[in-house]
Amino acid sequence: MSFDPARTAVVVVDMQNGFCHPDGSLSAPASEAAIEPVSEVVASAREAGASVVYTRDVHPPEQFEDNHYYDEFDRWGEHVVEGSWEAELVDGLDVREEDHVVVKHTYDAFYQTDLEGWLDAHGIDDLLICGTLANVCVLHTAGSAGLRDYRPVVVEDALGFIEEGHKEYAVDHADWLFGEVTTRGEIEFS
Repeated sequence: MSFDPARTAVVVVDMQNGFCHPDGSLSAPASEAAIEPVSEVVASAREAGASVVYTRDVHPPEQFEDNHYYDEFDRWGEHVVEGSWEAELVDGLDVREEDHVVVKHTYDAFYQTDLEGWLDAHGIDDLLICGTLANVCVLHTAGSAGLRDYRPVVVEDALGFIEEGHKEYAVDHADWLFGEVTTRGEIEFS
């Protein structure tokens, strides 16, 4: 699968302490195991000259207090609270000054963030999406990208998940409905 580095960004979804570090409140072993594969995708993209975007799921402590229905703290417990260690990107990632970091407050990295404007300003059309969790923030971000006419390509061997079946569902759904799926070894830049 070939990508033009000038028009491609790797979008690394929510590789944060709260999800990827063993001491995180929503830690999953597969999310920790995804650090190395995600780093490989980033390294190959950097070498080719593609852009790198990191998303951070961050919740102000009062975010859900007045909500009618949507309350992630009720569903998941308090996690990645603004200003906390959990909300920081996990060690082991090569985050550089030229990378774009998107702070999001929902599963979808496009919802009320600057991601779409940043991608458009940089002429990006194709997104290699990796990170965690496969069936939550990765899937919602990829779907939202497809609805905005980007080409979302989920890197299936660079995903974190809670259960293997969750990952399989996300990959199958992405491939079937709105995007494409690839592996690290199939990515080529030209």
